Amino acid sequence: MTIFGIATLGVLALYLALFFLASSWAARAAGRPVWLFGRATGRDRLAALGFRVAFALAFVGPLLQMAVPALREADPLWRESAAPLWSLPGHLLAVLGAMLAWAGQVGMGASWRVGVAEDALGESITEGLFRASRNPVFTGQLLLLGGVALSIPAILTWMAVLLFWLSARGQIMSEERLLETRFGEAYRTYRTRVPRWISPIPGRI
Repeated sequence: MTIFGIATLGVLALYLALFFLASSWAARAAGRPVWLFGRATGRDRLAALGFRVAFALAFVGPLLQMAVPALREADPLWRESAAPLWSLPGHLLAVLGAMLAWAGQVGMGASWRVGVAEDALGESITEGLFRASRNPVFTGQLLLLGGVALSIPAILTWMAVLLFWLSARGQIMSEERLLETRFGEAYRTYRTRVPRWISPIPGRI
């Protein structure tokens, strides 16, 4: 693993610490629990599990491969080179993703929650980063994990990216149905104006 790979794992660890800290702040501000994974059912329960596994693969996976030579040797993507092509760009992408996800989470304030529940939607946030993306936190987290995979290329880190994207897409679809039910035409207008992730075509991807 390169020095940039090690630094990228540090970025991921710092982001996770800030994620839990901001979630604690939001719970106090809202006066209610923000962790809703325990109430998830069906596809949302799978998404909740997928998020946990994705971040575990991204962080623990490279450490296991460093500790167990057989895992490195069995992985065709693993590189021992001191300066692989995408190590530094991957690190910078991870930093950008972590900053975007953190800013999006803080920007939600007391409306922040982890998971989906019909009676815990919070207020509709459409200002700040939410003028450019309907899901800046998920977008930032996806960029963060993509940066980890580029900086530390391995089957496990790329599996983390795919699993996270599938999980986020499933949860987003559930959230969108609930938001449309609650906010009606106002949310439909917002959805046509602002992309789901980041895209030049509103309402796509």
